Amino acid sequence: MYRIGELAKACGVKADTLRFYEKNSLIAPSIRSDAGYRLYSEEDRRRLEFILRAKSVGFSLADIGELLDLDRNKARVTCQEVKAVADTKLEQVEEKIRELTRFRENLRELSNICCGGPRSAEHCAILETLESGTPAGHEHHDHCA
Repeated sequence: MYRIGELAKACGVKADTLRFYEKNSLIAPSIRSDAGYRLYSEEDRRRLEFILRAKSVGFSLADIGELLDLDRNKARVTCQEVKAVADTKLEQVEEKIRELTRFRENLRELSNICCGGPRSAEHCAILETLESGTPAGHEHHDHCA
């Protein structure tokens, strides 16, 4: 059996992380000692490692809870149901990448229209573009000269 600090150290996390997962119903101590200490079993350790691996590939706490439920009920669920959770997360990640790519391109355009010089920003193309709502481009020119 592990006390909370021991399990946290064994898995490379802080005890607060375990308390957070416990608060979010992802893990619970197997038992409490007579002194009230949380005591975790090897099964709890495996569960924490599962949580950490799932988190490391991008699953949210809600996703992890769903996966843990599926894992507990392996005999009654199909691979298709498990795969659906992964596929949903994959689509969310792909959408986020598309969104971040758009952000990068828009920020690159904004950065490229500004000279970045030492003069006042009264005629800064970035600010003018954001104020006017006009897409970044060659319509605006900094008065940096």
